[in-house]
Amino acid sequence: RERGTKSVAVTAGYVCPEPRAELYAHMDAANVDLKGFTDRFYQKVCGGRLEPVKETLVYLKKETRVWFELTTLLIPGENDSDAELEEMTQWVVEALGPDVPMHFTGFHPDYRMTEKPSTPLATLERAWTIARKNGVRHAYTGNLRNPRGESTHCPACDALLVGRDRYRLTGWGLDDGGRCAACGEACAGVFGGAPGSWGPRRLPVVLAAS
Repeated sequence: RERGTKSVAVTAGYVCPEPRAELYAHMDAANVDLKGFTDRFYQKVCGGRLEPVKETLVYLKKETRVWFELTTLLIPGENDSDAELEEMTQWVVEALGPDVPMHFTGFHPDYRMTEKPSTPLATLERAWTIARKNGVRHAYTGNLRNPRGESTHCPACDALLVGRDRYRLTGWGLDDGGRCAACGEACAGVFGGAPGSWGPRRLPVVLAAS
């Protein structure tokens, strides 16, 4: 392909857009698992490679309008070292920008890798601290209760923008345009006015017979 043009796939004489372009054209948002940040981890645990994941993330950022966030399940002794977290978060800021949210979630040995211990909260808080230090404006912790790590704060004045405690909203500091009510800084994301009050209630879903 020529420089600056979209790549295309040719099948049986039919020229169509790149398959992932067709896929992402129908998406508004996505949560992408960035499993780790070494080929060793991807090959050993995931049976894949790191570079295609990085390339797709850059494609998402530069070639689509999809709002996406990253989630990394931190497994003790596998992908939770300071060195790996430093390299990962620095790359995210440099390649994708500081406004792409990063979620660091706790591992539980409930299915596979049962020989591994659960991820302690201290590990999630360490990842959160490293990400913030390296310029990630919206870093979060998950799978373990941690209101500070679950909530969104203004990157300019640190005011509470969206307070969260598991599935409950505990605070709202955004105006209808998605700006900090305290200082006016825009918060990255897609907002539609004030939130509702559904909370942690469950809603049964009934699947109709086909």
